[in-house]
Amino acid sequence: MKILLLLLQSVWLIASTLHLSASSNPARLNPLIATDSASSSIAGFLFNSLVKYDKSGQKIIGDLAESYRFVTPTLIEFKLRRGVKWHDGRAFSARDVLFTYNLIKSPATITPYASDFRVVKSVTLIDEYTLRVAYEKPYFKALEVWMMGIVPEHVLKNEKDIMGSKFNTHPIGTGPYTLKTFEFSKQIVLEANPTYFEHKPKIDKIVFHVISDPMTRFLMLKSAQIDIDGLDPMQYERQLDPQFKGQFATLELPSHTYTYLGFNLRLKKFQDPRVREALSLAIDRQALIDILFLKHGRVCTGPFLPGSKGFNGEIRAPKHNLERAKALLKAAGYDSVHPLEFEIATSNSNAIRPYAAEILQRQLLDVGVKVTLRVMEWQAFLNTVVVPRKFDTVLLGWALSLTPDPYALWHSKSDVPGGFNLVGYHSQKTDRLIERMESSTDAETIAALQRQIFGEIVGDNPYLFLVIPNEINVYSRRISGIQPTINGIWEEYIDWEKK
Repeated sequence: MKILLLLLQSVWLIASTLHLSASSNPARLNPLIATDSASSSIAGFLFNSLVKYDKSGQKIIGDLAESYRFVTPTLIEFKLRRGVKWHDGRAFSARDVLFTYNLIKSPATITPYASDFRVVKSVTLIDEYTLRVAYEKPYFKALEVWMMGIVPEHVLKNEKDIMGSKFNTHPIGTGPYTLKTFEFSKQIVLEANPTYFEHKPKIDKIVFHVISDPMTRFLMLKSAQIDIDGLDPMQYERQLDPQFKGQFATLELPSHTYTYLGFNLRLKKFQDPRVREALSLAIDRQALIDILFLKHGRVCTGPFLPGSKGFNGEIRAPKHNLERAKALLKAAGYDSVHPLEFEIATSNSNAIRPYAAEILQRQLLDVGVKVTLRVMEWQAFLNTVVVPRKFDTVLLGWALSLTPDPYALWHSKSDVPGGFNLVGYHSQKTDRLIERMESSTDAETIAALQRQIFGEIVGDNPYLFLVIPNEINVYSRRISGIQPTINGIWEEYIDWEKK
């Protein structure tokens, strides 16, 4: 008995837990319909896709696919890994990939990701571990679309309501971690998958603490109750002591995100391009960076990120010009007697955005525009403002890859329920450019068209592109194996160890 107790004690001592935070409850842990950041990040631990990017962020390598090859420019063959198991022990096969494709294309599945698969003509099973994907035409993201998480046929094949399915809070994937507990507004606990096809992760457990209040998250981080988190610039510059810096390492990189103010272009007052231009000229973007980010960021000039091939370096941010802004507003019919009035809606799940909204409110008052603010909890904001499109303007952000697909955000056909074209942007010229780009497989042609798309969108002002903040990550020095890359710190996390 004494030996058994000693063994149990030693197992308990070497078991390790990684503590993370989430600013809001995840809505659905189903990769096909996970659109909020909390859901997407947690689902990433639970599911695998056919392919993924390597550490450089440039080359595509296999994940559930052992290999792939282009048979023709419009036909890809995937060879799948053998021996992969779902979390319930059932074998993964090509049938699950076909099922996932059919499910994401189903009208009953309300998801913006369906647009990624619009060029797929067919998915054909060759055998249990081989499938071929045919495209209607050459498509520049033929491989990238298969970075979507794959879901199990045997669990979901009889599900009649995928949007309300129990699976969305009790998911079964193939990923390195399995879901153990899901307690709303408290914590989500993941456990290492002992049968993961690469190997069992070295950290036994991941706990996401759901904490909406940013100050509480920061205090938990400072007291080492959280192992990895992001800091806002004020915390980084003025609220860290030597003890914290001894406990945590820091990595600061330009984020793959931008913050924007989006106009509801379905409303008459925002359909006048003079109004949108005036509001753009009235905003001092550099002041936002200086005040909110203490210079840890840069002005955003358009919809693709610096460093991506589609970034148009010839486009400059609008110069702050109050007189020109007032003249445009007057030409559009607004003055001190009849001022332009609208509401900015945003969420407090991001600590800085409510303050950004206040600064925008104050800056726009300088040209006689009266702005009211509505700050909401994330789920309420998502369900009552964003999804039903009930807003004047929204202050939000997008996370983008270095190989962006503008269709989902900017094509007219993405202005649908569940789509990412939230503001209702419609431009025949932009649509044509996007369609030409997507039909090309030549990298230079794609990049040139993306730069044209960049210029068209910026010229139309459907958004006010504001800032690209730096991402300031801190992580416990007790964690070994972290290898920072251009993509951040999460590469090879299954090999991390925590002392």
